[in-house]
Amino acid sequence: MSRGHAVASEKLARSTGIVGLAVMGSRVLGVVREQLFAGLFGAGRELDAFVTAFRIPNLFRDLFAEGALSAAFVTTFAKKRETDGEAAAWRLVNLVLHALLLVAGLVVAAGMIFTPTLVDLIAPGFSEVPGKTELTVDLTRVLFPFLLFIAMAALAMGVLNSRNQFGVAASASIFFNLGSIVIGLIGAWWMAPGYIEAVIDGEWVATGPGAANAMTGMAVGTLLGGALQFLVQVPSVYKLGFRYRPMLSFSDPGVRDVLRLMGPATLGAAAVQVNVLVNNNLASGLGDGAVSWLNVAFRFMQLPLGVFGVAVGVVALPAVSRRVANADLAGMRSMVVRALRLVLSLCVPASVGLAVLAPDMIGVVYQHGKFDQRDTMMASHALVAYAIGLAGYANIKVLVPAFYALGDARTPALISCFSILVNAALGWTAIHVFGFGHVALALATSVVAVTNFAILYMILNRRIGALEGLGSSLLPILGGAMVVLAIASLVRFGAGVWLPNGTFVTRLVVVALAVPASAVGFALVSAALGLVESREMIDWLRARLGLAAGRP
Repeated sequence: MSRGHAVASEKLARSTGIVGLAVMGSRVLGVVREQLFAGLFGAGRELDAFVTAFRIPNLFRDLFAEGALSAAFVTTFAKKRETDGEAAAWRLVNLVLHALLLVAGLVVAAGMIFTPTLVDLIAPGFSEVPGKTELTVDLTRVLFPFLLFIAMAALAMGVLNSRNQFGVAASASIFFNLGSIVIGLIGAWWMAPGYIEAVIDGEWVATGPGAANAMTGMAVGTLLGGALQFLVQVPSVYKLGFRYRPMLSFSDPGVRDVLRLMGPATLGAAAVQVNVLVNNNLASGLGDGAVSWLNVAFRFMQLPLGVFGVAVGVVALPAVSRRVANADLAGMRSMVVRALRLVLSLCVPASVGLAVLAPDMIGVVYQHGKFDQRDTMMASHALVAYAIGLAGYANIKVLVPAFYALGDARTPALISCFSILVNAALGWTAIHVFGFGHVALALATSVVAVTNFAILYMILNRRIGALEGLGSSLLPILGGAMVVLAIASLVRFGAGVWLPNGTFVTRLVVVALAVPASAVGFALVSAALGLVESREMIDWLRARLGLAAGRP
């Protein structure tokens, strides 16, 4: 590896580490938030209603805000700043901001008007449970303005990422989760006096006005958490030089470039979230709990997906865009391969660990209060199915921005549409023809994600030239993953022999021992088999430990 490539790899890894740590903090708080919901409400009517209600504005957020907008804006803003200078770039930010406020405001207004229709489309099975559809409609209307706040947060994130200010942007979602937890608890306490105390005391108020009102308070906290995610980024954006100017023009070339990329980019980013939404629709007819089990499993998937896939994609996009702007296809190929290798070396062992340790991880985090042993097992089965597609999910986050940097949002959009149709067909067949349960829905989504990645990879490989160096990493990664499987399985077996089966303490011991032991085992074995990324990580740790040891 040349010195230039080594430096680029180090910068990619360092920036990814910064984003990854911030995303990990957000995801951990997200799990705490989900744990809180599960403990207060269990996998029943209220939690199903909230998960579905939040999924509607959250889908728009992923498609139009954090997904398509960030990708389209980063690409356009970086090119504008390179070609036309700072002033033109900041003018573009003001123009996009006002266009965003107008469009997102109209979407929010329309969504709140047509909420009953949306809920019927997404969760038709809720009508079979008294009050479930009505509660979902009420919660959705509370949460829909979340889209407006998060769209502005995504724009601020795009500005910061374009200037290589990754830490603040990635940390903003921490404040969303903090706001959701703190303000949500205050809202639940205010709107349903005595409910939280009753749950803590073991007086299970399963349904009724108390539970519904408490959930409404939690929804208000989630909404205000979205506002915090935007506000914490504002000082950093101003520090870079942005100044607010009221202006609006849809005919501006920069705005048109953003919109031109956003249209197909929306579809390109849609696959995972729309597939989850389709699964929600199909699971809504499987009775209380199915929607919540899938949501819990996907929440665990989002931790490595965010820390590895999203973090690498966020860092790689500006670098890839600059190389394309300078007509450096060789540099682009090198950056994409490094990003893919890094994601695979992190996600493959993570997926094996998730599959083996699913009951223990979910049990430690969620099995409290009204979330019982059966809920843990049902959610863990879904997590095993989701884990199969983790590497595919994560590497899509790397490949799709590469197409955007080339000015091609159409190809990912077409493949995304195809994958959505395939997922819907597989899920419908599994439920309505073969009578399978919620696990089949998770498995179908994973199969589609891996297929989506494979198609994108083959097309990009032909478009920019051979992506050399990826194949040589597969053998050491798989060898290390087998070690993860062995270590995690042995720890679980040993705990089952020496400790009471299925208790919180046993599961905590399993997770606390198996995760670090598996990580060390993977790093050592994969490095011995020739994985450069593991060798670099070991060398970095040795250097840090050596410096620490040499200090007085």
